[in-house]
Amino acid sequence: MKERVTASLNTYRALPKVELHRHLEGSLRLDTMVEVAKQHGITIPADVLRLSTLVQIQEEDKFTFQNFLSKFNTLRLFYRSPDVIHRITREAIEDAVKDNVKYLELRFTPVALSRAERFPLHDVIDWVITSARETAGKYNINVKLIASVNRHESTELAEQVAWLAAEHVKDGLVALDLAGNEAEFPTEPFFGIFKEARQAGLHVTIHAGEWGPAEHIREAIEQLGTERIGHGVRVLEDDKIIALARERGTAFEVCITSNYQSGVVESLDTHPLMKMFENGLNVTINTDDPSISRITLSHEYYTACEDLQMPQFTLKERIVAAAQAGFLPEDEKNKLIQLLKTDLKM
Repeated sequence: MKERVTASLNTYRALPKVELHRHLEGSLRLDTMVEVAKQHGITIPADVLRLSTLVQIQEEDKFTFQNFLSKFNTLRLFYRSPDVIHRITREAIEDAVKDNVKYLELRFTPVALSRAERFPLHDVIDWVITSARETAGKYNINVKLIASVNRHESTELAEQVAWLAAEHVKDGLVALDLAGNEAEFPTEPFFGIFKEARQAGLHVTIHAGEWGPAEHIREAIEQLGTERIGHGVRVLEDDKIIALARERGTAFEVCITSNYQSGVVESLDTHPLMKMFENGLNVTINTDDPSISRITLSHEYYTACEDLQMPQFTLKERIVAAAQAGFLPEDEKNKLIQLLKTDLKM
């Protein structure tokens, strides 16, 4: 039997990348948090390592969705000024650029960013759009934004965010996402809002089949009209839903490390990414919350190929598939795909 050749992390760093599922609120740099805490008098542990335990997953943590979501409670303390929101947006994009990401869809939760200082939602959205546009222009990276709303928050807030997002489609805010605690809060109250969002020209992506059953994926496709599923790893529990997703060509935004750290899968090497692929599902590879998980997209590509045995040519196909699933106008999409195929030597 031929020995498997292991590629180094640098091999994956060199690849051009597409990221469809990255949360702004899960992308904060630790040193930025320390500086913001000093500027705004936020009480945090003096020691960066102790701060890290509050905002990043540690080896000794319990890998549960409650623990994973608890990191966001601390992160919400830091959104204290327009400058902070501009900075974290800029840095999230800069970090993607460093990792050779060519196309980034950055999702953000206006309600979370507004809460610490009760900023108006429309201001928060404007700040993120402005910084994203400036930073993308500076580094020649294509960035689109997705506004995210949470199941465990009120439909009134979700409706406000949806209408504000629809007003900014021309500014690169291209989609609406439903996230939050899928295990304990239903999706049904949001059906009407997402229907209106689609009619207003927004794309739709839904977190489903992560901490909830495969049935949530069917609901997202049939009732919410989603084009993509965030995570969706529990789709394998139901053959009919696999067939539905396959037939619709629904793209799955799979986040390997996050699924392990949030207790969705028992171990990295039992992650169902390859089973999903073998079932003909349109899988893409993403980070979710790079700072919380302490990873980059290069790490995720490495994990897919080196730990889950995805062949490198399949990874390259999945990068192009992610571009194909991007919420981009056709001309931009075709340009991106050509660029990727050239860089990937396909």
